[in-house]
Amino acid sequence: MNLELISTCGEGEDKSLECQNSVWTKDASGVENEVVNLYPEVTFQGMEGFGGAITDSAAYVYSLMSEEQKRECMEIYFSPEKMKYNRVRIHMDSCDFSTEMYEAMSDPSDTELKSFNFERTQKYIIPMLEDAQKMAGKPLMIMLSPWSPPAFMKTNGQRIHGGSLKTEYQDMWAEYICRYIEAFKERGFTVERISLQNEAKAVQTWDSCVYTAAQEKEFLQYHMIPALKAHGLLDIGVYIWDHNKERVYERACEIIDDETKDMVEGIAFHWYSGDHFEALDLVRRKFPDLKMIISESCIEYTKFGANEHWPNAARLSHEMIGDLNNGMCGFYDWNLILDEKGGPNHVGNFCHAAILYDRKNKKVMPQLILKHFYHFSHYIVPGAVRIGYSKYTDKLDVTAFKNPDGTIAAVFLNRSKESIPVHLRMHGKTAAFTVMPESIMTAVTKVE
Repeated sequence: MNLELISTCGEGEDKSLECQNSVWTKDASGVENEVVNLYPEVTFQGMEGFGGAITDSAAYVYSLMSEEQKRECMEIYFSPEKMKYNRVRIHMDSCDFSTEMYEAMSDPSDTELKSFNFERTQKYIIPMLEDAQKMAGKPLMIMLSPWSPPAFMKTNGQRIHGGSLKTEYQDMWAEYICRYIEAFKERGFTVERISLQNEAKAVQTWDSCVYTAAQEKEFLQYHMIPALKAHGLLDIGVYIWDHNKERVYERACEIIDDETKDMVEGIAFHWYSGDHFEALDLVRRKFPDLKMIISESCIEYTKFGANEHWPNAARLSHEMIGDLNNGMCGFYDWNLILDEKGGPNHVGNFCHAAILYDRKNKKVMPQLILKHFYHFSHYIVPGAVRIGYSKYTDKLDVTAFKNPDGTIAAVFLNRSKESIPVHLRMHGKTAAFTVMPESIMTAVTKVE
Protein backbone atom coordinates (compact mmCIF):
# COMPACT_ATOMS: atom_id res chain seq x y z
CA MET A 1 0.00 0.00 0.00
CA ASN A 2 1.66 3.21 -1.17
CA LEU A 3 1.29 6.70 0.26
CA GLU A 4 1.27 9.51 -2.31
CA LEU A 5 2.65 12.81 -1.02
CA ILE A 6 1.83 16.10 -2.76
CA SER A 7 3.67 19.19 -1.52
CA THR A 8 3.63 22.95 -2.16
CA CYS A 9 6.44 25.02 -0.68
CA GLY A 10 6.42 28.68 0.23
CA GLU A 11 8.32 31.72 -0.98
CA GLY A 12 11.81 31.14 -2.25
CA GLU A 13 10.95 27.57 -3.27
CA ASP A 14 9.47 25.95 -6.37
CA LYS A 15 5.78 26.63 -5.93
CA SER A 16 4.70 23.80 -8.25
CA LEU A 17 2.93 20.77 -6.84
CA GLU A 18 5.65 18.21 -6.16
CA CYS A 19 4.82 14.52 -5.76
CA GLN A 20 6.72 11.78 -3.98
CA ASN A 21 5.82 8.43 -2.49
CA SER A 22 6.32 6.60 0.75
CA VAL A 23 5.57 2.97 1.60
CA TRP A 24 3.50 1.67 4.47
CA THR A 25 5.38 -0.87 6.56
CA LYS A 26 4.35 -2.95 9.53
CA ASP A 27 4.88 -1.07 12.79
CA ALA A 28 7.12 -3.82 14.11
CA SER A 29 9.24 -1.55 16.28
CA GLY A 30 6.28 0.15 17.91
CA VAL A 31 7.34 3.65 16.88
CA GLU A 32 6.41 6.22 19.52
CA ASN A 33 8.07 9.47 18.53
CA GLU A 34 7.23 11.90 15.72
CA VAL A 35 3.91 10.11 15.19
CA VAL A 36 0.71 11.34 13.58
CA ASN A 37 -2.09 8.78 14.04
CA LEU A 38 -5.04 8.36 11.68
CA TYR A 39 -8.24 6.66 12.86
CA PRO A 40 -10.58 6.03 9.88
CA GLU A 41 -13.07 4.25 12.12
CA VAL A 42 -13.67 7.47 14.09
CA THR A 43 -15.82 9.77 11.99
CA PHE A 44 -17.26 13.28 12.27
CA GLN A 45 -19.03 15.61 9.82
CA GLY A 46 -19.39 15.05 6.10
CA MET A 47 -18.00 17.53 3.58
CA GLU A 48 -20.40 19.16 1.11
CA GLY A 49 -17.69 20.82 -0.95
CA PHE A 50 -15.69 23.94 -1.72
CA GLY A 51 -16.34 27.05 -3.77
CA GLY A 52 -16.04 30.81 -3.97
CA ALA A 53 -17.92 34.02 -4.66
CA ILE A 54 -18.95 35.27 -8.06
CA THR A 55 -19.22 38.94 -7.15
CA ASP A 56 -20.01 41.79 -9.50
CA SER A 57 -16.34 42.79 -9.31
CA ALA A 58 -15.05 39.28 -9.99
CA ALA A 59 -17.42 38.91 -12.91
CA TYR A 60 -16.51 42.34 -14.30
CA VAL A 61 -12.80 41.45 -14.27
CA TYR A 62 -13.69 38.11 -15.85
CA SER A 63 -15.50 39.96 -18.66
CA LEU A 64 -12.23 41.71 -19.58
CA MET A 65 -10.45 38.45 -20.30
CA SER A 66 -9.99 36.71 -23.62
CA GLU A 67 -12.01 33.56 -24.24
CA GLU A 68 -8.87 31.49 -23.72
CA GLN A 69 -8.17 33.17 -20.37
CA LYS A 70 -11.77 32.72 -19.24
CA ARG A 71 -11.55 29.04 -20.00
CA GLU A 72 -8.26 28.78 -18.11
CA CYS A 73 -9.80 30.30 -14.98
CA MET A 74 -12.97 28.23 -15.16
CA GLU A 75 -10.98 25.06 -15.70
CA ILE A 76 -8.78 25.77 -12.67
CA TYR A 77 -11.72 26.29 -10.35
CA PHE A 78 -14.56 24.14 -11.64
CA SER A 79 -13.23 21.26 -13.74
CA PRO A 80 -13.38 17.78 -12.15
CA GLU A 81 -9.67 17.39 -12.91
CA LYS A 82 -8.51 20.39 -10.89
CA MET A 83 -10.11 22.34 -8.03
CA LYS A 84 -13.53 20.65 -8.31
CA TYR A 85 -15.43 23.64 -6.90
CA ASN A 86 -19.12 22.75 -6.67
CA ARG A 87 -20.53 25.80 -4.89
CA VAL A 88 -20.71 29.56 -5.43
CA ARG A 89 -21.88 32.46 -3.29
CA ILE A 90 -23.56 35.46 -4.92
CA HIS A 91 -24.70 38.74 -3.39
CA MET A 92 -28.27 40.04 -3.83
CA ASP A 93 -27.98 43.67 -5.03
CA SER A 94 -24.61 45.35 -4.68
CA CYS A 95 -21.90 44.73 -2.11
CA ASP A 96 -18.52 46.40 -1.62
CA PHE A 97 -17.11 44.18 -4.36
CA SER A 98 -19.34 45.71 -6.99
CA THR A 99 -18.31 48.28 -9.56
CA GLU A 100 -21.11 50.52 -8.26
CA MET A 101 -24.03 50.50 -5.85
CA TYR A 102 -27.29 49.17 -7.23
CA GLU A 103 -30.57 47.59 -6.19
CA ALA A 104 -33.23 45.70 -8.11
CA MET A 105 -36.00 48.16 -7.22
CA SER A 106 -36.21 51.48 -5.39
CA ASP A 107 -39.91 52.41 -5.35
CA PRO A 108 -41.56 52.32 -1.89
CA SER A 109 -45.00 52.53 -3.48
CA ASP A 110 -44.42 49.37 -5.54
CA THR A 111 -45.73 46.96 -2.93
CA GLU A 112 -46.11 44.18 -5.52
CA LEU A 113 -42.48 44.54 -6.69
CA LYS A 114 -43.57 45.02 -10.31
CA SER A 115 -40.49 47.17 -10.95
CA PHE A 116 -38.09 44.45 -9.72
CA ASN A 117 -35.26 44.36 -12.26
CA PHE A 118 -32.63 41.62 -12.53
CA GLU A 119 -30.65 43.31 -15.32
CA ARG A 120 -27.72 44.42 -13.13
CA THR A 121 -27.08 40.87 -11.96
CA GLN A 122 -27.57 39.67 -15.52
CA LYS A 123 -24.88 42.04 -16.81
CA TYR A 124 -21.73 40.43 -15.38
CA ILE A 125 -22.59 37.75 -12.81
CA ILE A 126 -24.83 35.51 -14.92
CA PRO A 127 -22.37 35.09 -17.84
CA MET A 128 -19.59 34.04 -15.45
CA LEU A 129 -21.95 31.72 -13.58
CA GLU A 130 -23.02 30.12 -16.86
CA ASP A 131 -19.39 29.46 -17.83
CA ALA A 132 -18.60 28.05 -14.39
CA GLN A 133 -21.53 25.66 -14.49
CA LYS A 134 -20.68 24.56 -18.02
CA MET A 135 -17.13 23.76 -16.94
CA ALA A 136 -18.33 21.86 -13.87
CA GLY A 137 -20.60 19.76 -16.06
CA LYS A 138 -23.33 19.75 -13.43
CA PRO A 139 -25.49 22.25 -11.51
CA LEU A 140 -23.52 24.41 -9.11
CA MET A 141 -25.05 24.88 -5.67
CA ILE A 142 -25.68 28.60 -5.11
CA MET A 143 -25.77 30.52 -1.85
CA LEU A 144 -27.42 33.95 -2.02
CA SER A 145 -26.67 36.65 0.57
CA PRO A 146 -27.93 40.24 0.93
CA TRP A 147 -25.64 43.07 2.01
CA SER A 148 -28.48 45.58 2.39
CA PRO A 149 -32.17 45.98 1.63
CA PRO A 150 -33.09 48.85 -0.72
CA ALA A 151 -32.36 52.22 0.86
CA PHE A 152 -36.02 53.14 1.35
CA MET A 153 -36.57 50.06 3.52
CA LYS A 154 -33.94 51.09 6.07
CA THR A 155 -33.94 53.27 9.16
CA ASN A 156 -31.07 55.43 7.86
CA GLY A 157 -32.48 55.75 4.33
CA GLN A 158 -29.30 54.57 2.60
CA ARG A 159 -27.59 51.33 1.59
CA ILE A 160 -24.39 52.19 3.46
CA HIS A 161 -23.45 52.93 7.09
CA GLY A 162 -25.48 50.12 8.62
CA GLY A 163 -28.97 51.10 9.62
CA SER A 164 -31.66 48.50 10.17
CA LEU A 165 -34.63 47.12 8.30
CA LYS A 166 -37.79 49.07 9.08
CA THR A 167 -40.43 46.85 10.63
CA GLU A 168 -43.05 47.95 8.11
CA TYR A 169 -40.93 46.55 5.28
CA GLN A 170 -40.17 43.12 6.74
CA ASP A 171 -42.72 41.31 4.57
CA MET A 172 -41.73 43.27 1.46
CA TRP A 173 -38.05 42.50 2.01
CA ALA A 174 -38.79 38.79 2.42
CA GLU A 175 -40.70 38.91 -0.87
CA TYR A 176 -37.77 40.71 -2.49
CA ILE A 177 -35.38 37.94 -1.44
CA CYS A 178 -37.78 35.34 -2.86
CA ARG A 179 -37.77 37.27 -6.17
CA TYR A 180 -34.00 36.93 -6.29
CA ILE A 181 -34.18 33.18 -5.66
CA GLU A 182 -36.80 32.79 -8.37
CA ALA A 183 -34.81 34.90 -10.85
CA PHE A 184 -31.91 32.44 -10.59
CA LYS A 185 -34.18 29.40 -10.70
CA GLU A 186 -35.96 30.73 -13.80
CA ARG A 187 -32.59 30.82 -15.56
CA GLY A 188 -31.89 27.19 -14.76
CA PHE A 189 -29.68 27.61 -11.70
CA THR A 190 -29.94 25.78 -8.37
CA VAL A 191 -30.23 27.96 -5.28
CA GLU A 192 -29.31 25.75 -2.38
CA ARG A 193 -29.27 28.20 0.52
CA ILE A 194 -29.57 31.80 1.61
CA SER A 195 -28.28 33.79 4.53
CA LEU A 196 -30.55 36.43 6.04
CA GLN A 197 -27.88 39.14 6.16
CA ASN A 198 -24.20 39.39 5.39
CA GLU A 199 -22.28 40.55 8.47
CA ALA A 200 -25.30 41.32 10.59
CA LYS A 201 -23.27 43.25 13.17
CA ALA A 202 -21.18 45.42 10.80
CA VAL A 203 -21.69 49.14 10.17
CA GLN A 204 -19.69 49.66 6.98
CA THR A 205 -18.94 52.49 4.58
CA TRP A 206 -20.39 50.14 1.95
CA ASP A 207 -23.66 48.22 1.68
CA SER A 208 -24.56 47.00 5.18
CA CYS A 209 -27.49 46.44 7.53
CA VAL A 210 -27.52 45.64 11.24
CA TYR A 211 -29.70 42.99 12.86
CA THR A 212 -29.71 42.24 16.56
CA ALA A 213 -30.30 38.58 17.37
CA ALA A 214 -33.89 39.41 18.27
CA GLN A 215 -34.42 41.23 14.97
CA GLU A 216 -32.91 38.40 12.94
CA LYS A 217 -35.01 35.83 14.78
CA GLU A 218 -38.19 37.84 14.24
CA PHE A 219 -37.48 38.29 10.52
CA LEU A 220 -36.70 34.59 10.16
CA GLN A 221 -39.71 33.29 12.04
CA TYR A 222 -42.50 35.65 11.03
CA HIS A 223 -41.46 36.92 7.61
CA MET A 224 -38.78 34.93 5.74
CA ILE A 225 -40.05 31.43 6.42
CA PRO A 226 -43.69 32.36 5.63
CA ALA A 227 -42.53 33.99 2.37
CA LEU A 228 -40.49 30.93 1.37
CA LYS A 229 -43.50 28.75 2.14
CA ALA A 230 -45.83 30.95 0.07
CA HIS A 231 -43.45 30.72 -2.90
CA GLY A 232 -42.91 26.97 -2.57
CA LEU A 233 -39.25 27.52 -1.63
CA LEU A 234 -39.00 25.71 1.69
CA ASP A 235 -36.33 23.48 0.15
CA ILE A 236 -33.96 26.47 0.39
CA GLY A 237 -31.75 26.20 3.47
CA VAL A 238 -31.71 29.29 5.69
CA TYR A 239 -28.46 30.33 7.40
CA ILE A 240 -28.16 32.78 10.25
CA TRP A 241 -25.40 35.18 11.39
CA ASP A 242 -23.03 35.13 8.36
CA HIS A 243 -20.44 37.11 10.30
CA ASN A 244 -17.26 36.63 12.32
CA LYS A 245 -16.71 33.63 14.56
CA GLU A 246 -16.14 35.38 17.87
CA ARG A 247 -19.93 35.61 18.39
CA VAL A 248 -21.08 32.56 16.46
CA TYR A 249 -22.00 30.57 19.58
CA GLU A 250 -23.99 33.37 21.18
CA ARG A 251 -25.90 34.05 17.97
CA ALA A 252 -26.87 30.41 17.59
CA CYS A 253 -28.08 30.26 21.19
CA GLU A 254 -30.08 33.48 20.85
CA ILE A 255 -31.90 32.47 17.66
CA ILE A 256 -32.32 28.70 17.79
CA ASP A 257 -34.95 27.31 20.14
CA ASP A 258 -37.77 24.76 19.99
CA GLU A 259 -39.82 27.06 17.74
CA THR A 260 -37.07 27.98 15.26
CA LYS A 261 -34.79 24.94 15.18
CA ASP A 262 -36.54 23.46 12.13
CA MET A 263 -36.33 26.81 10.32
CA VAL A 264 -32.54 27.10 10.52
CA GLU A 265 -30.46 24.72 8.43
CA GLY A 266 -27.15 26.16 9.49
CA ILE A 267 -24.98 29.00 10.63
CA ALA A 268 -22.53 30.84 8.36
CA PHE A 269 -19.38 32.55 9.58
CA HIS A 270 -16.35 34.58 8.43
CA TRP A 271 -12.73 34.46 9.61
CA TYR A 272 -11.85 38.16 9.92
CA SER A 273 -11.80 38.31 13.73
CA GLY A 274 -9.41 35.38 14.16
CA ASP A 275 -9.44 31.63 14.80
CA HIS A 276 -12.12 31.07 17.47
CA PHE A 277 -12.16 27.38 16.59
CA GLU A 278 -13.41 26.67 20.10
CA ALA A 279 -16.57 28.65 19.33
CA LEU A 280 -17.33 26.27 16.46
CA ASP A 281 -16.79 23.33 18.77
CA LEU A 282 -19.28 24.82 21.24
CA VAL A 283 -21.86 25.21 18.47
CA ARG A 284 -21.24 21.64 17.29
CA ARG A 285 -21.74 20.27 20.80
CA LYS A 286 -24.90 22.23 21.55
CA PHE A 287 -26.46 21.97 18.07
CA PRO A 288 -25.15 18.71 16.57
CA ASP A 289 -27.55 18.78 13.61
CA LEU A 290 -26.72 22.37 12.61
CA LYS A 291 -24.61 22.76 9.48
CA MET A 292 -21.64 25.10 9.79
CA ILE A 293 -20.15 26.80 6.74
CA ILE A 294 -17.53 29.47 6.20
CA SER A 295 -19.19 31.77 3.71
CA GLU A 296 -16.36 34.28 3.32
CA SER A 297 -12.61 34.20 3.84
CA CYS A 298 -9.89 36.31 2.26
CA ILE A 299 -6.86 38.50 2.92
CA GLU A 300 -7.79 42.15 3.43
CA TYR A 301 -5.03 44.49 2.27
CA THR A 302 -5.89 46.89 5.11
CA LYS A 303 -4.73 44.18 7.56
CA PHE A 304 -2.08 42.19 5.70
CA GLY A 305 0.50 43.07 3.08
CA ALA A 306 -0.38 42.32 -0.53
CA ASN A 307 3.05 40.78 -1.12
CA GLU A 308 3.13 38.54 1.96
CA HIS A 309 2.43 35.53 -0.23
CA TRP A 310 3.52 32.67 2.03
CA PRO A 311 2.29 34.16 5.36
CA ASN A 312 -1.09 34.98 3.82
CA ALA A 313 -1.49 31.54 2.26
CA ALA A 314 -0.50 29.95 5.56
CA ARG A 315 -3.01 32.09 7.46
CA LEU A 316 -5.89 30.95 5.27
CA SER A 317 -4.80 27.29 5.28
CA HIS A 318 -4.51 27.36 9.08
CA GLU A 319 -8.02 28.80 9.14
CA MET A 320 -9.33 26.11 6.81
CA ILE A 321 -7.86 23.26 8.83
CA GLY A 322 -9.09 24.64 12.15
CA ASP A 323 -12.62 25.12 10.82
CA LEU A 324 -12.70 21.64 9.29
CA ASN A 325 -11.51 20.09 12.54
CA ASN A 326 -14.33 21.78 14.43
CA GLY A 327 -17.29 20.88 12.26
CA MET A 328 -17.26 22.99 9.08
CA CYS A 329 -18.96 21.16 6.20
CA GLY A 330 -18.67 23.75 3.41
CA PHE A 331 -16.16 26.43 2.41
CA TYR A 332 -16.63 29.52 0.21
CA ASP A 333 -13.62 31.60 -0.72
CA TRP A 334 -14.41 35.28 -1.35
CA ASN A 335 -13.85 36.79 -4.83
CA LEU A 336 -12.79 34.13 -7.33
CA ILE A 337 -11.00 36.73 -9.47
CA LEU A 338 -9.87 40.33 -8.89
CA ASP A 339 -7.71 42.82 -10.75
CA GLU A 340 -4.05 43.52 -9.99
CA LYS A 341 -5.02 46.00 -7.22
CA GLY A 342 -7.41 43.63 -5.48
CA GLY A 343 -10.49 45.31 -6.90
CA PRO A 344 -12.53 46.89 -8.29
CA ASN A 345 -14.28 47.92 -5.10
CA HIS A 346 -16.56 50.94 -5.01
CA VAL A 347 -15.21 52.05 -1.62
CA GLY A 348 -11.57 51.04 -2.07
CA ASN A 349 -11.73 48.00 0.24
CA PHE A 350 -9.15 46.02 -1.74
CA CYS A 351 -8.52 42.35 -0.99
CA HIS A 352 -6.50 39.43 -2.25
CA ALA A 353 -7.89 36.69 -4.47
CA ALA A 354 -6.57 33.31 -5.53
CA ILE A 355 -6.47 34.55 -9.14
CA LEU A 356 -5.58 38.15 -10.03
CA TYR A 357 -5.77 39.70 -13.49
CA ASP A 358 -3.34 42.34 -14.70
CA ARG A 359 -5.60 44.56 -16.78
CA LYS A 360 -2.80 46.55 -18.42
CA ASN A 361 -0.75 43.55 -19.51
CA LYS A 362 -3.82 41.32 -19.93
CA LYS A 363 -2.27 38.56 -17.87
CA VAL A 364 -3.87 35.94 -15.60
CA MET A 365 -1.88 35.69 -12.36
CA PRO A 366 -2.63 32.62 -10.19
CA GLN A 367 -1.53 33.23 -6.61
CA LEU A 368 0.15 30.94 -4.07
CA ILE A 369 -3.07 30.58 -2.08
CA LEU A 370 -4.61 28.90 -5.12
CA LYS A 371 -2.23 25.97 -4.72
CA HIS A 372 -3.01 25.82 -1.01
CA PHE A 373 -6.74 25.61 -1.68
CA TYR A 374 -6.02 22.87 -4.25
CA HIS A 375 -4.79 20.62 -1.45
CA PHE A 376 -8.24 20.76 0.13
CA SER A 377 -10.71 20.95 -2.73
CA HIS A 378 -9.01 18.49 -5.08
CA TYR A 379 -8.30 15.75 -2.52
CA ILE A 380 -11.27 16.16 -0.14
CA VAL A 381 -14.29 15.55 -2.35
CA PRO A 382 -18.02 16.04 -1.68
CA GLY A 383 -19.27 13.23 0.51
CA ALA A 384 -15.94 12.84 2.30
CA VAL A 385 -16.14 12.28 6.06
CA ARG A 386 -13.66 13.73 8.54
CA ILE A 387 -11.80 11.11 10.53
CA GLY A 388 -9.99 11.09 13.84
CA TYR A 389 -6.29 11.85 14.21
CA SER A 390 -3.68 12.75 16.80
CA LYS A 391 -0.38 14.57 16.29
CA TYR A 392 2.83 14.88 18.25
CA THR A 393 3.57 18.58 17.76
CA ASP A 394 1.76 21.89 17.66
CA LYS A 395 4.09 22.94 14.84
CA LEU A 396 1.86 21.01 12.45
CA ASP A 397 -1.76 21.74 11.50
CA VAL A 398 -3.45 18.49 10.43
CA THR A 399 -6.83 17.40 9.14
CA ALA A 400 -7.88 14.12 7.55
CA PHE A 401 -10.88 12.89 5.53
CA LYS A 402 -12.06 9.58 4.09
CA ASN A 403 -13.47 9.98 0.58
CA PRO A 404 -16.40 8.01 -0.84
CA ASP A 405 -13.99 5.90 -2.95
CA GLY A 406 -12.15 4.76 0.19
CA THR A 407 -9.11 6.97 -0.21
CA ILE A 408 -7.90 8.95 2.77
CA ALA A 409 -6.53 12.48 2.33
CA ALA A 410 -4.56 13.99 5.21
CA VAL A 411 -3.44 17.60 4.89
CA PHE A 412 -0.35 18.84 6.78
CA LEU A 413 0.54 22.53 7.16
CA ASN A 414 4.01 23.45 8.43
CA ARG A 415 4.14 27.18 9.17
CA SER A 416 7.58 26.97 10.76
CA LYS A 417 10.98 27.43 9.14
CA GLU A 418 12.10 23.94 10.17
CA SER A 419 11.56 20.55 8.54
CA ILE A 420 9.14 18.39 10.52
CA PRO A 421 9.53 14.59 10.38
CA VAL A 422 6.39 12.48 10.48
CA HIS A 423 5.73 8.80 11.07
CA LEU A 424 2.17 8.47 9.83
CA ARG A 425 0.52 5.57 11.64
CA MET A 426 -2.71 3.78 10.72
CA HIS A 427 -4.03 0.25 11.28
CA GLY A 428 -0.75 -0.97 12.71
CA LYS A 429 1.40 0.31 9.85
CA THR A 430 3.59 3.39 9.48
CA ALA A 431 4.93 5.50 6.65
CA ALA A 432 7.75 8.00 7.15
CA PHE A 433 8.18 11.35 5.41
CA THR A 434 9.20 14.94 6.06
CA VAL A 435 7.02 18.05 5.84
CA MET A 436 9.30 20.74 4.47
CA PRO A 437 9.62 24.22 6.05
CA GLU A 438 6.83 26.65 5.19
CA SER A 439 4.89 24.14 3.15
CA ILE A 440 1.55 22.40 2.81
CA MET A 441 1.41 18.70 2.02
CA THR A 442 -1.38 16.22 1.31
CA ALA A 443 -0.89 12.50 1.94
CA VAL A 444 -3.24 10.28 -0.05
CA THR A 445 -3.66 6.57 0.54
CA LYS A 446 -6.25 3.79 0.27
CA VAL A 447 -7.70 2.01 3.27
CA GLU A 448 -7.04 -1.72 3.04
